[in-house]
Amino acid sequence: MSTVLRNRWVRLGLVLAVAIVLIAAPLLLPVFANQTVTRIGVYAVAMLGLNIVMGYTGQVNLGQIFFVGLGAYVAAYGVTHDWNIVLVFLASCLIPGVVGLAVALAAARLGGLAIAMVTIALPIVGVPLAKRLAGLTGGSQGVSARFSGAPDWSGLYDDQWQFYIMVLVTALSFLLARNLVRGKFGRALSAVRKNEAVAASAGVSPYRYKVLAFTVASIFGGISGFLYLAAVQYTSPETMSFGHSIELVAAMVVGGAGSITGALIGGAYYVFIPQFTNSIDPNLTAVGQGVILLVVLFVLPGGLVSLPRVLRRLGSRRGTVVAQRQQVRQEQTERQGQA
Repeated sequence: MSTVLRNRWVRLGLVLAVAIVLIAAPLLLPVFANQTVTRIGVYAVAMLGLNIVMGYTGQVNLGQIFFVGLGAYVAAYGVTHDWNIVLVFLASCLIPGVVGLAVALAAARLGGLAIAMVTIALPIVGVPLAKRLAGLTGGSQGVSARFSGAPDWSGLYDDQWQFYIMVLVTALSFLLARNLVRGKFGRALSAVRKNEAVAASAGVSPYRYKVLAFTVASIFGGISGFLYLAAVQYTSPETMSFGHSIELVAAMVVGGAGSITGALIGGAYYVFIPQFTNSIDPNLTAVGQGVILLVVLFVLPGGLVSLPRVLRRLGSRRGTVVAQRQQVRQEQTERQGQA
């Protein structure tokens, strides 16, 4: 199977098939399904950034949701002040990126528990700060900003238009992340994760690449915030709460740390698992999510993205065992024939 996927034309055909499905899906799916898939894309982009910091660089980041909320607030401010939509998008990327750079410059020299505490402080400080700055954020009530309604010329419903916005931005984000981690930048991050001393001796500055990784992650968080506002058209201090930040990290780990595809799986986990546990018993939602998380981590330490690899390995072992048994039986038959 992996040999087939290496064929350029096969890969091109798969990409084309996926593109056709994504174009046709919102026209065929009901409103709720379109909104659900859109939310998956929103959080998958956030996990792309989280994966760059934690999966590829090996640094702790428990504050990614802060940048999602910041991006959503920046987008809401721009929309309510009649900014051009392109300017709104750029501001939603750049302002979280600048804030992330400032935090990274101060925190990247730290390690372990210290940097974890710095990132934990982001959503903890962000929520009350958003409530205090009511003139900009709407305070505890939050702020509504409708800018992703379908234009008349499109002939689409709002949920379909939002779906296409999500697909376009998410696809570009995944393409950018893939190119980053597969190029020189990604190799440097991998070297820092494995051994900072060895990386430094090879001319790779651990401090520099930690700062860059955190900044890039913050930009992806801002993009996710822009998509969140486009999909929900409302944001509040609750958007950046610490509980959501932990859930985001858990979903990233379940999807697969250090994997671009794992971010998409993590986004689906983040959206579907709460719905699943709520349908069973709303009073045991947290317990149910914890049990599912533990089961996945015990069975698949590499996350759900490692499932095909694990199945291939089990199949290979089973094939080896069967071959050994057949050989033993053949030898026994030969001995009986000689006797």
